Amino acid sequence: MTDTKAVLCGYYGKGNGGDEALLVSLLQMLPEEVEPIVLSGNPAQTQKLYGVASCDRSSAFSILKALKQSDIFIWGGGSLMQDATSVTSPIYYAGLMALAQKRGLKTIAWAQGIGPLNRTFTRWLTKQALLGCTAISVRDSGSAELLRGWDLDPLVAPDPVWALQSSTAKGLENFPSPRIAVILRSHPLLTGDRLVALTDALINFQAATNSFILLVPFQPAQDLAIAKYIAAQIQDHSSIVSIQDPKELKGLFKEVEMVIGMRLHSLIMAAAEGCRCFALSYDPKVTQLMSELNLPGWKLSDLPTDVTKISTAWIEQYHHGEALDKIQIQSLIDRALLHEQLLRETIINTQ
Repeated sequence: MTDTKAVLCGYYGKGNGGDEALLVSLLQMLPEEVEPIVLSGNPAQTQKLYGVASCDRSSAFSILKALKQSDIFIWGGGSLMQDATSVTSPIYYAGLMALAQKRGLKTIAWAQGIGPLNRTFTRWLTKQALLGCTAISVRDSGSAELLRGWDLDPLVAPDPVWALQSSTAKGLENFPSPRIAVILRSHPLLTGDRLVALTDALINFQAATNSFILLVPFQPAQDLAIAKYIAAQIQDHSSIVSIQDPKELKGLFKEVEMVIGMRLHSLIMAAAEGCRCFALSYDPKVTQLMSELNLPGWKLSDLPTDVTKISTAWIEQYHHGEALDKIQIQSLIDRALLHEQLLRETIINTQ
């Protein structure tokens, strides 16, 4: 019987493969003696998929009940405190953190990517929430630098998804090889013109490499329409592949030759599985990963208008690009496991 309960709070149960991978990584790293209660946008599905207790993240009654039962509150990984999309997200997460702290729970900001924080109010809100935390870990140097400016000293380690255990993705053997995975998402920077240019470049790339294009919607609500548009243009040489299990999703990248990805966790998963990557950055977190790993790619704002230039860069990466070497991958995995160490040390001090 477990003696410690922890509320896990993140962007869970919203159908986003990257955030679900963070949840599974957190569950993988949580000490066995801790019983998790996951705040989820789809509690029934979260409970079914991962075999853990779950409650509705939008229900005040359910959240208060979970906090009353628990000893620890964990902001799960990811970019929870950012105001690039709206101010609602940081208010929600900071409010829950403040509530947990007021009720006397030990609070952990775990594997966070802080920012962008463009508003004075959201910067203040984030700082206040973090000042009350028992322990803090961040996944990038930019977040660490921001927090040090607030006289906080977080643990800095790579994203926990580097250390996520992968499993075999079912059904990929039905697709011809070589296989190329493409992960695009809806975003203001992915304008109609840029999507057309990327699609035309993919058509050229596919013809030049005789490859099969796997279109992988990480968050179908945002990604599926784009995948369907591209699939309609490359009808006989592409397929849409949707995978719900984060371990299988990561395992998919063992079975492909190269990834062209917008989403941060598509690039992390691919690189961790030894796959060549080409990044299309829509956010500073992706740009920072490109810099840290020396990944080829472009910011979407700098995407060439010349379709041939795009396809030529992809062909060059396909034929001559290199994946991360095994030593580098293992180093990233080992350092990502520091997030696990932080959990263990903080929870031991709680008991």
